[in-house]
Amino acid sequence: MTGIRIAIAQPTITADARANGKTVRSLMRKAAGGRARLVQFPEGLLSGYAKEQIADWSDVDWDAVCDELEQIMALAAELKLWVVLGSAHPLTPPHRPHNSLYVISDAGELVDRYDKRFLSNTELNHFYSPGFDPVVFDVDGYRFGCVICVEINFPHLFSQYERLGVECLLLSAYPVDAVFEVKARAHAAINCYWVAMSLPAQTVDLMPSGLITPDGTYAAQLAGKSELTITTIDRDDPALKVPLAHARPWRATALKGDIYRTRAVADPRSSDRTTL
Repeated sequence: MTGIRIAIAQPTITADARANGKTVRSLMRKAAGGRARLVQFPEGLLSGYAKEQIADWSDVDWDAVCDELEQIMALAAELKLWVVLGSAHPLTPPHRPHNSLYVISDAGELVDRYDKRFLSNTELNHFYSPGFDPVVFDVDGYRFGCVICVEINFPHLFSQYERLGVECLLLSAYPVDAVFEVKARAHAAINCYWVAMSLPAQTVDLMPSGLITPDGTYAAQLAGKSELTITTIDRDDPALKVPLAHARPWRATALKGDIYRTRAVADPRSSDRTTL
């Protein structure tokens, strides 16, 4: 078999970090049982998401969040499974937390953390501190990147990841409208990479979690209240030859502009845009 198997989770998020951690570990075991190499979880899962489960950060048991994270890291090492996990990441008081995705390797190490760069107005003014950097990491020769929720409205983040060589963008979110799905499919098709979309069970009425291919169609979706889907990303899939082997490299070349500048014409019928 070619490619890499990934699992996308759609769990219910609660305000109880202990309950959320237990859910994470249960789904990690299911992902490993399905031979997945990576499992992705929604925005804010471990700690609970501000505006939904969390009204004030003082309500969060940060010791429980830290302990659950350590247990998840230990299980990742045991299962030899990469984990991308949404959670608030506490900073030194009085600074507000980051809205983050923890990147945990199959050795159980916290190898990176993506901090949401573009926060909503409410997030920025009441709940979170912004991050500023993209995050990319490689698993079995495939390159992944991370974005969170409302960042779907900032196309330059998605094109930045294309330039960084990402093959699958992990989009973890807590969406509030159905057009979110349209935007995700468009970013996948425009940038010619997979978009894995992990959402909480609470938003399944808007859209399901799933894996969108480089041509903007779904490779897998979670039906109903299902909590996990496991699917394969394969850059050698002949059905994706056009977006991967032709469209993506052509668009990268076209974006540089040289192929157009070298064919510019010196013709008054070109320069005069008011003539018939």
